[in-house]
Amino acid sequence: MPSPFLYFADDRLSTAELSAACLDGHLVGLGEAYIPADAVETAALRAGSLREILRDTLAATHVSAAWIHGARHDPPVRHTVQRAVPRRLHHVHGLRLVYRDLAVDPADLLVIGGVLVTTPVRTLADVARVDDSDHLDAARGLAAGHPGLADDAICWLEAHGRLPNKRSALPLLHALARDRRPAVRTT
Repeated sequence: MPSPFLYFADDRLSTAELSAACLDGHLVGLGEAYIPADAVETAALRAGSLREILRDTLAATHVSAAWIHGARHDPPVRHTVQRAVPRRLHHVHGLRLVYRDLAVDPADLLVIGGVLVTTPVRTLADVARVDDSDHLDAARGLAAGHPGLADDAICWLEAHGRLPNKRSALPLLHALARDRRPAVRTT
């Protein structure tokens, strides 16, 4: 069931009405939607704001999933999505999307805000394998917000055979795991 706090263009309000509500300070943008200015931004609202682009066939992944999980303050300029159904999709279009055709394993998906999102473990394993500042910041944010997640992501990568950039991701994940472990006292 869609959140009553999410407003999409031409759903309950026209684009002009949404713009006026934003100018009056009643609504603020969130992802691909708008929410009341006094609403608490939650993972469910962030995920639900992508409902129009994800539908029931796509999952939010990489930095988009990291944003939903709270590892980033702002949504990415282009949302990373991946097929969440077994059949190939032939009409995924959008300038705001980075589409990956490989299907996500259902075990690596959660339903948040009515849409599919990769789990925090899978998200960290994915962002750690991409070498740019957005993905590195997302990896740091995920590891900082979820104690033990870097160790779980290491286990996930080690259990999944050959993957692109796996070898470069493991040192990063080991460093993030060390940063979250308590210091050992020597007496």
